[in-house]
Amino acid sequence: MNRPPEYPPEINRAADAFARRLTARLSEGNASLPYDITERLRAARMQALAQRKRPAVQSARQTAAATHVSSQGSTATLSGWGSEGGNWWRALVSAVPLTALVVGLVFINMAQDETVATEIAEVDAALLTDDLPPSAYADPGFLQYLKTANTTQ
Repeated sequence: MNRPPEYPPEINRAADAFARRLTARLSEGNASLPYDITERLRAARMQALAQRKRPAVQSARQTAAATHVSSQGSTATLSGWGSEGGNWWRALVSAVPLTALVVGLVFINMAQDETVATEIAEVDAALLTDDLPPSAYADPGFLQYLKTANTTQ
């Protein structure tokens, strides 16, 4: 279990004295601050004190999973699968969601490609089977023709 380090009493006394001096200095400027700011500061102090008094607690299950911490330079890695055993089974089970994600993305990509190809084929078929030749659509006056044809109908 991870425990906070225990320091010698003289270091604790020095830290407490520094904290008292710092608190006194911060409290000196409190009188000139508005009420809402002083209340926020008071609440923040109470939270800080509550955090300091609360011990760091971890369950035995959390600490048992990391069997070995190996460090190289400024990086640290957790290695080992715990004391339960079954390393290959855990590796297999942890790879299943990733495999399912990749397979799903491939199927989505295939469906999108098929949909786009179908839409393009429909547009091409409509252009080729129309009464007008495809070059008519590129004519600048064709848009005007369509507007006037729609108003007369």
